[in-house]
Amino acid sequence: MSNSSSATQFLLLVFSDRREMQLLHFWLFLAIYLAALLSNGLIITAIACDHRLHTPMYFFLLNLSLIDLGFISTTIPKAMANSLWDSRDISYAVCATQVFFVFFFFGAEYSLLTIMAYDRYVAICRPLHYGTLLGSRACVHMAAAAWGSALLNALLHTANTFSIPLCKGNAVDQFFCEIPQILKLSCSESYLRKAGLFVVSLSLGLGCFVFIVLSYVQIFRVVLRIPSEQGRHKAFSTCFPHLAVVSLFISTAMFAYLKPPSFSSSSLDLVVAILYSVVPPAVNPLIYSVRNQEIKAALRKLTTRHFSEAIHFLLPSANVCQCRS
Repeated sequence: MSNSSSATQFLLLVFSDRREMQLLHFWLFLAIYLAALLSNGLIITAIACDHRLHTPMYFFLLNLSLIDLGFISTTIPKAMANSLWDSRDISYAVCATQVFFVFFFFGAEYSLLTIMAYDRYVAICRPLHYGTLLGSRACVHMAAAAWGSALLNALLHTANTFSIPLCKGNAVDQFFCEIPQILKLSCSESYLRKAGLFVVSLSLGLGCFVFIVLSYVQIFRVVLRIPSEQGRHKAFSTCFPHLAVVSLFISTAMFAYLKPPSFSSSSLDLVVAILYSVVPPAVNPLIYSVRNQEIKAALRKLTTRHFSEAIHFLLPSANVCQCRS
């Protein structure tokens, strides 16, 4: 019998015992990670540098990209290192830190998606009050509330999880330290604390979910009354990317944290964890930029400017070389 205070390390899930498959997982995760870094970095840079994108919608999108960068950087690098070095160890301190940041970025993204639903509601249902309800100060306060509530929630869950005695070994059946998998190692007498944590999380999550649903019910009622087809298309085009991101994030996260134990298996838990922790940070920038003309124009402007600067930097060097020759 050992508890969490005496544990010095945990053992993460290995994707395969074959060295070739481990290296394949490393290169696959590396490609996904680099794609997420590049796409989210471009979104952040484009919004920060283009004054036309300094609006509430793009301010929240910038925050979402920052969260996605932090989310995927919490889970992927350790999994890549373990696959590359054929290891599965993770220290107690690193595991606790990973749990904290996973839940922190998870909560921040959920809160921000709720705020973005409110932004779409005000823009479509109350456009005359948009500047008043979503001024620069209000946007900063809402973003700060999302980050702050996620911080407090992560501290609560991390402290509660690692204060529960662990009596069933130290093997975490996941490629990163995930709260449901760590709780499987806990003693049976701690079920009251686990139930209390579940009720608090469910209440907060359900509240955000109901708010998003009600917001989009009002949005669709207003949009369907727009007489012109072009107006309806424009309104829907600003909502569908957010709806796609929300649907992917909420459906996978709910299945991961609310599924009954009878549906639990290592392969299923692994797929669901990848879907809610790896796929959204890599896919969100594509969802928001594919049909968004303003984002694409800002990205073209950004890449063109940097390409021109690179040309101007290289051409004088080339002329100097020609003169010397």
